[in-house]
Amino acid sequence: MKIGLVASGDMRESANIACWPAQLDMETKLAAAVQRFGHQLVRQHRTKPSGHGFIAGQREGMQIFADIDPTMPLIVAEAVWQYSHHVLAGLKKHRGPILTVANWSGQWPGLVGLLNLNGSLAKAGVPYSTLWSENFEDSYFLQRLDVWLDTGSVTHDLSHVIPVVDPALSDEDHALVQDIVTKIQRDQVILGVFDEGCMGMYNAIIPDELLMDIGVYKERLSQSALFHATQQVPDDQAEAIFNWLTKRGLKFHFGRDGASDLTKDQVVDQCRMYIAAVRMADDFGCDAIGIQYQQGLKDLLPASDLVEGMLNNADRPPVRREDGTEIRANQPVIHFNEVDECAGLDAILINQIHTAIGQPVETTLHDLRWGDITQVGGRDEFVWVFEISGAAPPAHNEGGWAGSESFRQPAMYFPSGGGTLKGYAKAGQIIWSRIFVEDGQLQMDIGRGEAVTLSADEADRRSRATTYEWPIMHGVLHGVSRDQMMARHKANHIQVVYATDAYEADRAMAMRIALAQSLGIACFRVGSHYLP
Repeated sequence: MKIGLVASGDMRESANIACWPAQLDMETKLAAAVQRFGHQLVRQHRTKPSGHGFIAGQREGMQIFADIDPTMPLIVAEAVWQYSHHVLAGLKKHRGPILTVANWSGQWPGLVGLLNLNGSLAKAGVPYSTLWSENFEDSYFLQRLDVWLDTGSVTHDLSHVIPVVDPALSDEDHALVQDIVTKIQRDQVILGVFDEGCMGMYNAIIPDELLMDIGVYKERLSQSALFHATQQVPDDQAEAIFNWLTKRGLKFHFGRDGASDLTKDQVVDQCRMYIAAVRMADDFGCDAIGIQYQQGLKDLLPASDLVEGMLNNADRPPVRREDGTEIRANQPVIHFNEVDECAGLDAILINQIHTAIGQPVETTLHDLRWGDITQVGGRDEFVWVFEISGAAPPAHNEGGWAGSESFRQPAMYFPSGGGTLKGYAKAGQIIWSRIFVEDGQLQMDIGRGEAVTLSADEADRRSRATTYEWPIMHGVLHGVSRDQMMARHKANHIQVVYATDAYEADRAMAMRIALAQSLGIACFRVGSHYLP
């Protein structure tokens, strides 16, 4: 039997060309695995003269799917970050079995692309199965591939996912949650959205009517307005932000060639964007903002990632209104990276709960990037690499501002450069979560874990196996295996926030579940934790 194969790619040609060798290697191994069971894997689109074989646009994807047998078993193979909307239209109408597959590598990364596509398919109501493998020869992958080839579907162990009903709260905590519910419904919430749909992330867009039901509304802003506002910031104000950062100890790795090096001019422009973003959030009364920073803005300004990390930190450079008053002093201006509205809503809930009980308010999303087994405290643990280009606050990094560094963003993704906010996340108790849309309903997975400190050599190895310039967290999730996490998670992003100790982490998690449920969000406890 012939099995079709398609591969969704980036919209940026530089990324598609650079990542193609990894994709080709994966497809070769995948074809051998399919052939092992007596079937033939047949690519449904050709390699291009430019040197890659990715679907690189929505219209291109539609045209390719127009010629695919709609009943053919189809594998979507991903070794790279991909734009899900390139293939979503075709998969939405496809009637044959669909299998999404990724390589187990942090390099480009296929796992992140796979999870984004899975979340998009789940939101769109498209049935699919999913698999992943390091070498496409392990028994976990081969046994399930065989089942899918035979039956058109495959399942995984989801015993770690438990619907939550009425988490146990003290009378005091219950009252605090109800006060927050009343406040949200009375005052309502605004998510400032600087252009929706970043990089084809359909799963990151929450339908307005689902938000309206809980008192949350979108202020649709334009990246062109942010560009204009950035251009209006005077030199002395931008320089003042830069000086604040250097006094806090942030280390910049400057060079001379802006095409490949970080330059001070790039960072000063990022400081302008930071001021403009804070003021726009204030002007429009936004409780949180999300900057897409992709198509369009990437060609006009340095990357927004350093900006985003500053915004998400309580200890951040002051920005003032025209009357001299400081905007949200000693508070984050919540930012959701890549305009992931699910992360934005989650960050609002986190901020409300953690403010009420005196826990750390700095939160961020990370890519669920990759991971492997390593030594932690004398025992073998599966340690995830959580990593994102922007939005990670320095409060999460060991040493805070002084423990953070700024490198030039990779030119493959960021032609205009700009500095990162690199650091290694400090050890501590974390609550992780993900809000997502499935069956037309807002849902939330939430669990517990730890950020762990690894040896310098091991931390460096992991960082260099992914994107070295970006902030990284080494995460151990309680009661969730690698394959269970991959089987369940319906997003490329995972939200993380610290608590001061295990008790407070469990308390904050229970309160957040109660808050989400009170707002009509279905909640699932994923893995184990300390609460009864």
